[in-house]
Amino acid sequence: MEKELILDVKDLKVSFHTYAGEVKAVRGVSFQLHKGETLALVGESGCGKTVTSKAILRLLKEPPAEIKEESIIDFMGEDVTKMSKERLQEYKGADVAMIFQDPMTSLNPTMTVGNQITESLKIHRKEMDKEARKKEALRLLELVGIPSPESRVDQYPHQLSGGLRQRVMIAIALACDPKILIADEPTTALDVTIQAQILDLLDELKERLNTAIILITHDLGVVANFADEIQVMYAGEVMEKGTVEEIFRKAHHPYSWALLRSVPKISTDGSEHLYSLQGTPPDLIMDIHGCPFADRCDYAMKICKEQSPPRTDFSETHHCFCWLDHPDAPDVERPI
Repeated sequence: MEKELILDVKDLKVSFHTYAGEVKAVRGVSFQLHKGETLALVGESGCGKTVTSKAILRLLKEPPAEIKEESIIDFMGEDVTKMSKERLQEYKGADVAMIFQDPMTSLNPTMTVGNQITESLKIHRKEMDKEARKKEALRLLELVGIPSPESRVDQYPHQLSGGLRQRVMIAIALACDPKILIADEPTTALDVTIQAQILDLLDELKERLNTAIILITHDLGVVANFADEIQVMYAGEVMEKGTVEEIFRKAHHPYSWALLRSVPKISTDGSEHLYSLQGTPPDLIMDIHGCPFADRCDYAMKICKEQSPPRTDFSETHHCFCWLDHPDAPDVERPI
């Protein structure tokens, strides 16, 4: 049975107009998201993951940000770029919600966690009275696995641990039953055991509520047991997209190989060095000719620096933008 298509992003281009020039942060990103599916946007810092997610939610300040006219962000038949101010307010939170990277800076230190949850209920569920909102806040705290919600609901963020604060952020995001949950590096500031708990919680909520999730991360190790599909991004462009199985076992792009090689392996005896990708990403103010990864790629050919690579499809779900997949390219042995 085919899953319902919720989000269809086509040729998304986002620029920032600065004193130094136009920074082309996202350069023609396209993907689809279905109900109950988890899509991971993966890549190093500055590759356009967070800008892509904020563009979907229209959280970018315009100007200096600009979503180009040819960009299409289709949410269940509606183009988000053309929504009215009133519709956008309803869309943010009720249809799509975001869990931000650092809960300590995202939560209001002067408000109790209960009031912060009921705040969005006031906006999106006007039929609820004060008592109903308080009851719903307790239910949400319990849903995200916070112990003793009756006492926690009246506490302030500084009274909670990092893991509990992140759970509060998830409760706030879930308050209005959004169809899409965007999780921006939700485990970055947490220790390893708490990271696993938060990912397990998100996975459990996805199964229980059938919510679609966009997970933003630089760590491929995080998505191995969590995502359904992975989209590898670099310099504002998509390098490769496929299912978890396809990316981990059949990756075709040298940048995907580099990310996979930089993930520590449990089986190592400790004698081998962890792979490190040399060089730096290109300046996004400059025009990029050819593949943006060419200057850092061990397999770059002359054409890589002159022409953008075509898209090569390996299955319905797996495609890659790399000249190595061209029939005339030399055979290369995968390093992983």
